[in-house]
Amino acid sequence: MNSDNQEADVPQDGTGAEPPGNGRKDTDEVARQEAIAQIKRRRRFHIELVVSGIGMAFLVLIWATTEYHNAGGWPTQGFSQSSGIHDVWNYWIIYPVGAWILIMAGRAWSVYRHRGISESDIKREIDRRARRG
Repeated sequence: MNSDNQEADVPQDGTGAEPPGNGRKDTDEVARQEAIAQIKRRRRFHIELVVSGIGMAFLVLIWATTEYHNAGGWPTQGFSQSSGIHDVWNYWIIYPVGAWILIMAGRAWSVYRHRGISESDIKREIDRRARRG
């Protein structure tokens, strides 16, 4: 093994220590496991999005049916906070739909912006703990 190959196996965290085991093979296996975990997170999110989207559509359908019957027709006079006024619908549906959108946006951010733990993150946490205690 020449010095060029040894340098490729040294982590870039500044410790100078070589990774345990076969180096490159271990790094490839870790990257593979992280990729598999990310694929699983994305698939789980897509399932959550579809299932909760169907639930939201069902809730909106129930709301629309109820408001149609309460107001005696379509909302030709607009929307208000009161229910039962002829041709006026109560707009309470925006609250659960807005909450659902915020929750799904947060989940999407956590899934798609997920960043693995790097060696520099670990070193920074060790240094922080050493300073603290």
